[in-house]
Amino acid sequence: MGRAFEFRKARKMKRWSAMARTFTRIGKDIVMAVKSGGPNPDTNAHLRAIIQNAKAANMPKDNVDRAIKRATDKDTANYKEVLFEGYAAHGIAVLVEAATDNNNRSVANIRTIFNKYGGTFGTSGSVVFMFDRTCNFRIKTEDVKIDLEELELDLLDFEVEEVFEDEDGIIIYAPFEQFGAIQKYLEENTIEILSSGFERIPTTTKKLSETEQADVELLLEKLEEDDDVQQVYHSLEMI
Repeated sequence: MGRAFEFRKARKMKRWSAMARTFTRIGKDIVMAVKSGGPNPDTNAHLRAIIQNAKAANMPKDNVDRAIKRATDKDTANYKEVLFEGYAAHGIAVLVEAATDNNNRSVANIRTIFNKYGGTFGTSGSVVFMFDRTCNFRIKTEDVKIDLEELELDLLDFEVEEVFEDEDGIIIYAPFEQFGAIQKYLEENTIEILSSGFERIPTTTKKLSETEQADVELLLEKLEEDDDVQQVYHSLEMI
C-alpha cells in the first residue's frame, strides 16, 4: 500500500468528534457550491459531490435541502476559502483550510491558536509545498465489474496514483486537477460515488516521541475546534 493509503488510515483514527460540526462544515460547502454553480445538482457537479458526502456522513436530507435553499437567498453570506500555514512544536508542518465570511477574524483566531499552543503562524507559501494536493473517491465495490488492476489501467489517462479496497469500498487517489474528469468517468459508467473530496498529503512525515506528539495533537485539536476551519493537515507520523 502507498502513502495515500497510510495517510487515510491515520486520518480515519482521528474523525471529527462532533457530528454537528461535520454538518456545519458540509453546510458551508453547500453554500459555496450553490453560490458558484447554482442549486441544481444535475447541472452542478460540485454540489452533486457534496450531496454524496452529506449522505455518507448521515446528514439528514432535510438539512441538505435547507442548506441549498438558504444558499439561494441573496442575503446569505458567501464563504471564502482560505489557507493558513505554520508549524506546530517540534518542526511539524501544518496546513489549515478554512471557509470564512470574515477573513480578519479567521486570521486573528488561527494566529492566536498557533501562538498559544506552541506553534508558529507562518507566511503564505511557507509549508504548502510540503504537501501534494490530491482528490479522492470512494466508490461502491459492487458496481465495479473488473478487478482492481484493470480498473487502475482504465484510469491511467486520469493520472490515478492509487486504487485500493478497504471496508468502506474502493478508494481512488489522483491529482487534484483530475477530479472533474474522474467524476464524469464514474458517472458515465454507472459506478456509484459514495463520497469524494480533496486532501493534502505530506510528501515527508516526522515521527515524534509520545510526549512530543501530545504537544502537536493539542494544537491540531484546537485548530479543528475553530468554527471557520474545514480541514487540518500535518506532517506528523502518528504512532
